[in-house]
Amino acid sequence: MVPFAYQTQPQRIVFGSGSLARLGQEAEALGVRSVLVLCTPGQRALAERAAAALGAHSAGIFDGAVMHVPIEQARLAREQAQRLGADCTLAIGGGSTIGLAKAIALESGLPIIAVPTTYAGSEMTPIYGLTDAGLKRTGRDPRVLPRTILYDPDLSLALPAMVSVTSGMNAIAHAAEGLYAADRNPVSQWMAREGIAAFGRALPVIAAATADRADDTLRNARSDALYGAWLCGAVLGSVTAGLHHKLCHTLGGTFNLPHADVHTVVLPHALAYNAPAAPEAMAAIAQALDASHGSGPRAVFELAVKLGAPTSLRDLGLSEADLERACDLALRDQYPNPRPLERDGIRQLLQDAFEGRPPSV
Repeated sequence: MVPFAYQTQPQRIVFGSGSLARLGQEAEALGVRSVLVLCTPGQRALAERAAAALGAHSAGIFDGAVMHVPIEQARLAREQAQRLGADCTLAIGGGSTIGLAKAIALESGLPIIAVPTTYAGSEMTPIYGLTDAGLKRTGRDPRVLPRTILYDPDLSLALPAMVSVTSGMNAIAHAAEGLYAADRNPVSQWMAREGIAAFGRALPVIAAATADRADDTLRNARSDALYGAWLCGAVLGSVTAGLHHKLCHTLGGTFNLPHADVHTVVLPHALAYNAPAAPEAMAAIAQALDASHGSGPRAVFELAVKLGAPTSLRDLGLSEADLERACDLALRDQYPNPRPLERDGIRQLLQDAFEGRPPSV
């Protein structure tokens, strides 16, 4: 076995149907008194449920979470937390809301309770992102790692099918890059394979479900997907992200494209770029998705097509004229990646993703 290092994270995980009701107990176990609940405007009702579950520990609600965490919104949320005397934040929702809690923690050190309702996986990582003047800056800091995470599959039952699909593809991206990360380890590789396989089982069931369906098959699929999100997020939190994540942060933060959709479109092409330098990782992805042809990039693209997910950057609203700038930004900084960062190859990757072509490897 090759030498490796694995850093465990100090987090408490509570998984199961009805976990939301435990929020008051979990706040007490964390030793906090006054918790500010964070959400997007569209999830205000869910935030009110969380505040009610907190009981006397609730300090109020801030419902201004926005995609890509604009620095202006982060400042407003920090000011409200300070004004209310909050000693903790509770993020309920997806990556945008958890990202806002991290932005508060980065400056104030306030601990975070996370209740994810999508599969973004941000709750499992010390990675933060802030968008300022059209540029998204990311980093790692242990202060932003949520201390307690409640995974309640019931909260994802109402998540629209296509939002679920792209959120799940986003999570698969975390695990896929973890399989070829320079600092990968046996634990992260197991979690990556298991997480991808969980989504391979769950997403077709979720995509095919009708809006009013809530039978045991769908409930099991929702549990599988949330389990996969936990594992894939843990992978991202324990390794260094490569080209795929850097490209998606550039495309999302600079061109204001939807985060999970961008991950869905770019992933098979980023994998194809790296495939010659990471054949074992590609085979593992294909095996986890039960693809007999053994091609990880093709397996991911075929899954997206099967689920009816977006496959083209053009369809997300990106202009072809923006591809040159996106390529320039992707090459601005150096970072670990199995294949060296080559302008011609990355420019072709972006073109293929723009056109929505199937990967050729």
